[in-house]
Amino acid sequence: MDIPRSTLIDWCGQAVAVLRPLTDLIRQDVVKADLLHADDTPIQVLDPRLRQAGKPRGVKEGRIWSYLRDPRPWGGSDPPAVAYWFSPDRKGINPQTHLAQFRGILQADAYAGFRDLYKPDATGTVHVREAACWAHLRRAFHDVWKGSDSTIAREALEQIGELYDIERQITGHPAPYRLAVRQEQSRPRVTAFHAWCETQLARIPGKGELAKAIRYALNRWKAFTLFLEDGRVAIDNNPAERAIRPVCVGRKNYLFAGSDTGGDNIADAMTLIESAKLSRLNPHDYLADVLARINEHKINRLHELLPWNWKPVNTLHRQAA
Repeated sequence: MDIPRSTLIDWCGQAVAVLRPLTDLIRQDVVKADLLHADDTPIQVLDPRLRQAGKPRGVKEGRIWSYLRDPRPWGGSDPPAVAYWFSPDRKGINPQTHLAQFRGILQADAYAGFRDLYKPDATGTVHVREAACWAHLRRAFHDVWKGSDSTIAREALEQIGELYDIERQITGHPAPYRLAVRQEQSRPRVTAFHAWCETQLARIPGKGELAKAIRYALNRWKAFTLFLEDGRVAIDNNPAERAIRPVCVGRKNYLFAGSDTGGDNIADAMTLIESAKLSRLNPHDYLADVLARINEHKINRLHELLPWNWKPVNTLHRQAA
């Protein structure tokens, strides 16, 4: 049957609307965590107002934000899940709104829009602590090394590589064990790297990319060393980059979201699908079952349909028998 694309889009939007109470519940549950990874990526959004204003493409750049809870690397008991939001721009108010109720450690890049989250409130209390990403720092040195064959950049890569060698050995171990190993093996290397950075910065031109990479580390040193104080904290933000990758793949299959509402629908659908994947579910089976049941499901038992709690109808019938 040849179904018009507009009809298919309408059906998708209606399905997302039906599931929105569940999407909202996933988001609420994710931001209750005390340790999150965050990332964002651009998405093209159709905006007829731009065409009326003389811009022939009529497309603006919106944003998809992801916030990931994943305690598996340190054996935590909470189920992994990810929440996505759409925004029509990249202003800092967006993550500040998404994470208004979040309290804990946020691992992210150096995007300025996160900075207000790390500031103390009127009483001097800090609600969100920043954990920096060593993978971003490594890339900065790697780009310098590839572009100039710098021996200093290569030495930085070797020192950072030693930290990653340690991390590979402790992934999946409990947080106290990870912390103990980091204190014994990683901390001396991190201390030495800090001293090395200060020495090199005094020897090289101050306006080059190498100096920029070193200052990036030194200016955010407290955030870069938070993983030495808490065994739950990852050394980098790669989990968030993996969580945002499906959006990047999606961009290759569609030109743009048709509107801001379409962007919201993408974020809602991604929240359900990717959280289902993290719970090792087949997203098709999960969504088909939940769509068939949610309208008759009691609102005070909606948590039963969360991906990590969900059981298909045939399983529930067997348990009742």
